[in-house]
Amino acid sequence: MEKKITSRRTFLQASTAATFSFFYIPSRLLGQDAPSNKLNIAGVGVGGMGAGNLRACEGENIIALCDVDSRYAAGTFAKYPNARVYKDYRVMFEKEKDIDAVVVATPDHTHAVITMAAMQSGKHVFCQKPLTHTVYEARKITEAARYYKVQTQMGNQGHSSEHIRLLKEWLADGAIGPVREVHAWTDRPVGGDPWSTFAVQAQPTDTPPVPDFLDWDLWLGPVRYRPYHPDYHPTTWRAWLDFGTGAMGDMGCHILDPAFYALDLVAPSMVQATSTHWEPEVASQTFPRASIVRLEFPARGEQPPVKLTWYDGRLMPPIPPELEPGRKLPASGALLLGDKGVILHGSHGAGGMRIVPEEKMQAYTPPPRTIPRVNDTHEGDWIRACKDGKPASSKFDYGGPLTEMALLGMIAIQIKDQRLQWDAENLRFTNNEQANALLHIDYREGWTL
Repeated sequence: MEKKITSRRTFLQASTAATFSFFYIPSRLLGQDAPSNKLNIAGVGVGGMGAGNLRACEGENIIALCDVDSRYAAGTFAKYPNARVYKDYRVMFEKEKDIDAVVVATPDHTHAVITMAAMQSGKHVFCQKPLTHTVYEARKITEAARYYKVQTQMGNQGHSSEHIRLLKEWLADGAIGPVREVHAWTDRPVGGDPWSTFAVQAQPTDTPPVPDFLDWDLWLGPVRYRPYHPDYHPTTWRAWLDFGTGAMGDMGCHILDPAFYALDLVAPSMVQATSTHWEPEVASQTFPRASIVRLEFPARGEQPPVKLTWYDGRLMPPIPPELEPGRKLPASGALLLGDKGVILHGSHGAGGMRIVPEEKMQAYTPPPRTIPRVNDTHEGDWIRACKDGKPASSKFDYGGPLTEMALLGMIAIQIKDQRLQWDAENLRFTNNEQANALLHIDYREGWTL
């Protein structure tokens, strides 16, 4: 029988306190004293995205690898034969005292506990997007990164791109005038395998044996216990509420990143959603196949309020009259609607960005470049930050609030068809206690943030 030792109420009361008690280990500038000025890097969750993240770090010393599934991670284990292998990241952190920096690329529901443990040990962290599984975790991880003074990076790689900086420079130049409306979309989950097999689903009733290559208890981490089933692992976890964050959590940190950055957006004041299904009476535990989320952002200085609408599952925004006949919207992307024009871009980091119609793009003279560029990969930018102490492009101070925004949409989808008023300072909805109950989960016994 599982026990819960930390209640949601306790977590959320703590979030409003003026201070937060952390186990503190002073950080140090790492890499400069390492052999050949190289970082000692560990990976946690190395069978999927983590494998690619580590490839981008191969110029450093990959000294330790951790994964709960030895078969899924076998290729990465073989690629770095000198790295010591673990199943439990806590054991790895205890034994490997020379780790300088950690790459975290596990399923969403374990991002926060692993990232927090790494920072508490004084280690720099690269964590895949979304930064966390709950809004509360996002706030606490952001605060902890400041407290421990480690170098951090969220894995929304488009934030290191050229186009996201061009977008901010163009908008500052008045290329399309003040922006009051944004529409963003993705074809996920319908267009992104392995989402496509999921509609309304309850927890499976059959209980196949746990494979001998998988530590199921460690895979579950802090979330409530449920029996193993291949419907959850290794990749289909994204569809499930307990493990993933829906299409908006998965892709919003990519597609919404350009507007969030270029428009200097802060927390929304209101969020609401509708979707193809939300049926608690059938114990639905998966995200809907399609949804629409609407967010309202207050004015920022001289910039006007912004209404942002998110579409997923192949739902699409209205076609703006500026779009030329025959030009199709990409499968994932965004439209920024200004008083004097429209900008269209694709998915990660404003790829394929153009003013529409094309004749306006051709007539526009871009301003001088004023924003520093990243002259490396997203991972390379983080490695550079670990060595010289100057923050990476998507440090947790940025990635945390971006994640909060996306996860607020995830909550609105579960409440459905209600205007939720968000008080960011106090980390609560002012008009809906059901929504407040979704800001965090009760961790299983033995797991803390």
